[in-house]
Amino acid sequence: MAKLPIIHARRDVAQSTFLRAEQLDLEFSNGERRTYERLKSHGLGAVIIVPMIDEETVLLVNEYAAGLGRYELGLPKGRLDQDETVEQGADRELKEEVGYGARKLTILHHLSLAPAYMTHMAHVVLAQDLYPERLQGDEPEELEVVPWKLDELHALISRDDVTEGRSIAALFMAREYLAGRFERS
Repeated sequence: MAKLPIIHARRDVAQSTFLRAEQLDLEFSNGERRTYERLKSHGLGAVIIVPMIDEETVLLVNEYAAGLGRYELGLPKGRLDQDETVEQGADRELKEEVGYGARKLTILHHLSLAPAYMTHMAHVVLAQDLYPERLQGDEPEELEVVPWKLDELHALISRDDVTEGRSIAALFMAREYLAGRFERS
């Protein structure tokens, strides 16, 4: 494995209420120097939840995606709150977005969004043994909940309104975990 580059300097270059950017002055093991820019996440991380209403059916949400200017079908997700564990955050987001709590939560893995220029990571959490419970969330409208059979993922990923890579990857992780072909990290 390659030796990590030396960070000679780090400085903020832009900031908004949503995004923060920084520059890193790096020196690689071969002596080569470069300045990289990356978007820094703020907060404590995020969760993306795979809620299983039964052994074969996942619950998806249809939510407005401002970046694309349309509705996108995917998994419930959200940022972790202060002093909240991954499991607590997943259960809270599930109650806010889907209207269910989970008696069994399993952290499967974590996913990056664009590791070349973003620090953001999301924990993938499998939620099972669901029960009805709703919490007030921060969404501007109630989200449409759409049940989908895991053995129909091939049809799901061919839809024009299913493009979010983390949702697609998390669904395949959960399917493989439930089939005994994937061990959690």
